[in-house]
Amino acid sequence: MSVALDRKDIGGAPRATDTQAKASVKEHVETTLATVFGAVFLGLAVLVTVETASRKLFNVSLQGADELGGYALAVGSTIAFSLALMGRNHIRVDVFHDKFPRAMQAALNWLSIVSLAALGAFIAWIAFKVIGDTLQYGSTAQTPWATPLIWPQGVWYAGLVTFALVAAGYAVRATLLLLTDRIDMLNHDFHPKSAKEELKEELEDLAHRQVATQGETK
Repeated sequence: MSVALDRKDIGGAPRATDTQAKASVKEHVETTLATVFGAVFLGLAVLVTVETASRKLFNVSLQGADELGGYALAVGSTIAFSLALMGRNHIRVDVFHDKFPRAMQAALNWLSIVSLAALGAFIAWIAFKVIGDTLQYGSTAQTPWATPLIWPQGVWYAGLVTFALVAAGYAVRATLLLLTDRIDMLNHDFHPKSAKEELKEELEDLAHRQVATQGETK
């Protein structure tokens, strides 16, 4: 019985332990990226608050809030790329998607993630050339701080590379599922998120926040 179950797991759906391990890794990566994303904009909010208070109270400006705000937006957007991909939050036009046969849905889902991975690799390659030019010319920001651009661009480039790697990993997984004829699993993992799924996630998130709030009040 045990041997049969093991063989079924190998040839069909992944074992529960494998699924749990993949989910744990995914949650860890998402948590790390979300923490960095939140820290970037929390730090920016603190800086803007200090800048505003110093201008109003002491007529003194740090002269860098706008510059750092641009860097935060650039870095935060690259982190958001990966978070949106892992949460299947990228927008897809799916008016006719559910009306197609399973095989065509799988082909479209595979094509979408592979195209996104190719785009991520292309953007990372272009960014690498930008980094090379910055290093070659020693470029600095045209601001009072004259920040060496390699610093913010380096963090920005790391975010783009992270997105490219995440997208490539998803593309490899989708390709393996397609080649091994696991159509249903491919459609389940890579189909466009429906309105019902989004509503379910919002309700679950609301329930978790209510439980956390009740725990804090006790």
